Amino acid sequence: MPSPLNSILYVEKKSKFYAYLYEAGSDAEFQAILKEQRRRYKKAVHHCWAYRIESDGKIQEASKDDGEVGHPGKAILELMRRRDLRNRAIIVSRVFGGVKLGVGGVTRAFRTAAEGLLERE
Repeated sequence: MPSPLNSILYVEKKSKFYAYLYEAGSDAEFQAILKEQRRRYKKAVHHCWAYRIESDGKIQEASKDDGEVGHPGKAILELMRRRDLRNRAIIVSRVFGGVKLGVGGVTRAFRTAAEGLLERE
């Protein structure tokens, strides 16, 4: 299991968003990282993620909202595109704090966690 390149904790209305940046060279490698993240944060309700992997000069992209409202996975992927990140994956795990954020609030919170993570890069 590779170590994260960076990580932060972002709190929004009592929900905790654990954001991690990993190096990932393939979908299989990313899936192993995601499995470990899910094991590490068993109390997390959702693990939204995105990755961009370059192989043979082509970029493979993927994202997932993991059942969360809105489109936080797509928001994370858009941040990665803007910074032209390659061979990287971001996973943001949310531990629910008891206060609903609404559709826009959820996407904003996941994006803010990912932005904070990338600012430290």
